[in-house]
Amino acid sequence: MPKLAAFPKGFIKQLVSGQMSIYEWIKLGDELNVDGLEFYNNFADVKDPSNWPKVRKAVEDTGMVIPMMCASPDFTIPDEALRNKEIEKEIFAIEMSAALGAKYCRVLSGQRRKDITRDEGMKYVVDAINACIPAAIEHGVTLIIENHYKDDFWTEPEFAQMMDVFVDLVSRIDSPHFGVNFDPSNAIAAGEEPLELLEKVKHRVLTMHASDRYLANGTIEDLRKAEGGSAGYVSFFKHGVIGKGLNDYDAIFKTLKDVGFDSWISIEDGVDGMEQMHESADFLREKIKKYWPNYQPR
Repeated sequence: MPKLAAFPKGFIKQLVSGQMSIYEWIKLGDELNVDGLEFYNNFADVKDPSNWPKVRKAVEDTGMVIPMMCASPDFTIPDEALRNKEIEKEIFAIEMSAALGAKYCRVLSGQRRKDITRDEGMKYVVDAINACIPAAIEHGVTLIIENHYKDDFWTEPEFAQMMDVFVDLVSRIDSPHFGVNFDPSNAIAAGEEPLELLEKVKHRVLTMHASDRYLANGTIEDLRKAEGGSAGYVSFFKHGVIGKGLNDYDAIFKTLKDVGFDSWISIEDGVDGMEQMHESADFLREKIKKYWPNYQPR
């Protein structure tokens, strides 16, 4: 049976810098009446392993769990020593995930650097992910690769942003401890059709980022021109209330239901405040209930 989590997209920079305490987010998340809270491995309060038991207890005392860890390794760095540091950081995120009770830890490909070819990048990424899998096995964690757009702190878009590269990458890693975190909005950012991508990877989808996007102005072509060379997201490609953007959640959930999906759906919203996140949570609870009638919200 699917369960609903929430990710603090609107507070990520404050949580990373320490301006906002993780305990403040736990309180806000508890008010959403979701089943779990997805974490990001660079939150200030979880960088010190001595804090992990206290943070986990604070979440679980509310009746929620931490199901997923959002990590952003950059595996396309040409320098092997620096790439190995990214592998070490991902393994630390895996250890953090296990200590916090999370069964899933995100992995990415890296930035789409102009000085590497597709073949070079693919080899770097596949080798790096395979180097992380033994740690995932050891800690009982499954790696989930997201069809990603661009990390908040990156200057270049994702190496495996486009569907053909992403599907190729996923096909090259054969492990029960590896699968897909599907984000329909990121397919839109790639100028592609989310349902087409979902059809190609639906049997590998283990978790989902529920988000909805809209173009405040301009076109996808304008987005292509603007996205490289500056940190974070392009300003006119907006996160909005889920169900009010460009995604067809009936078609998405039907596809997932048909392949037996029964895992975590994490809300990626709240950029414009918690009121929107509450609205998104209400929408998703209703949709989940429609396709999985036995779903019981917390």
